[in-house]
Amino acid sequence: MSEELLAEQVEYYRRRAEEYDATAYGDVAAARERIAHIVAEMAPRGDVLELACGTGLWTAALAEHADRLTAVDAAPETIAIARRRLHPHPVEFEVADVFSWTAPRRFDVVFFSAWLSHVPQDRFDGFWLRLRDLVADGGRVLFVDEPVQSREKEDWVPGADGVVQRRLEDGSTYRIVKHFLDPDVLLPRLRALGWDARTWLDGDDLLCAEAQVIDS
Repeated sequence: MSEELLAEQVEYYRRRAEEYDATAYGDVAAARERIAHIVAEMAPRGDVLELACGTGLWTAALAEHADRLTAVDAAPETIAIARRRLHPHPVEFEVADVFSWTAPRRFDVVFFSAWLSHVPQDRFDGFWLRLRDLVADGGRVLFVDEPVQSREKEDWVPGADGVVQRRLEDGSTYRIVKHFLDPDVLLPRLRALGWDARTWLDGDDLLCAEAQVIDS
């Protein structure tokens, strides 16, 4: 079920690529300003990796701070939009499955937005173990996602924990993984996996976080 659901999730974002910015953000210009502010607060400097970069709105903000930037996404359609958005900035884009992508090196910062909530619960621990191999010693993992208080906006699939149904503008529907983030649950879980993390809210609809490996 997990593999089938993840394949459907990727297909959803491939099909949504051209409409994503307008349907996800509404006022894209205002979203750019907000994103730039959040990223500036996080200060992602050095060699930065962005996972699940989507159409590149967050990538563009990261590019203003990073010395070197690599962006990975499973959907070639969203990568194509991100490439156009970032041209001529020298971002290294890769179309790849985030769960299986092999990194050429370790990074000072690993960043992802609206991604952790799409990670199935049975892959959560493995994903954070993988992040240990991606982040350099003393490096940081930064992420932004939707907090638990936003969960009522979704159309939940009955009998399927953490699965919602989304509809595209053409009327087609897809199931995707969705686990809204609750710091009271997230932070102890990360600590048990060897991560020291903190979270803060930007407005009432975005949860921001920073995590580092706990020194052994």
